[in-house]
Amino acid sequence: MSSKISSLTPTQSKLLAAMRENSTNAVLFHALIAEKYGLNATDHKCLDYIIRNGPVTAGRIMEYTGLTSGAVTGIINRLEQKGYVRRGKDSKDKRKVLVEIVPESVKHIDALFEHILHDTIDLLNRYSEEQLSVILDFVNRCNTMTRSHMGKQS
Repeated sequence: MSSKISSLTPTQSKLLAAMRENSTNAVLFHALIAEKYGLNATDHKCLDYIIRNGPVTAGRIMEYTGLTSGAVTGIINRLEQKGYVRRGKDSKDKRKVLVEIVPESVKHIDALFEHILHDTIDLLNRYSEEQLSVILDFVNRCNTMTRSHMGKQS
């Protein structure tokens, strides 16, 4: 263990352990959802990215995931074969291919998240706006840190 870990306060140690458990729970939860719909975890999270940001180019998916063009093409092919996405031309630049959601195909996936979304909203309602601002700052910084480490893995 590094000296940084041994110098943590008890609360910092507990928070670090809780964050690790939360990360594991999130990965396992999404793996279960993905399996239920015949997807692997990476395809499922790329589908989520397209839902949140689409239509997107394969290049944007590559930037977000750090995956190779071949891997992203495989993901798009599998999602398209299952009817979750379709390829289309960019209206501004006909050379670009955009990947977009087939809305009716993802409704059943969205329904699986409805209960957890309501439970999350209930949790958010337990905190003041000031506390939520601190939590939001922390989560945003964690996301930025994680993304920076993803770039270091290549």
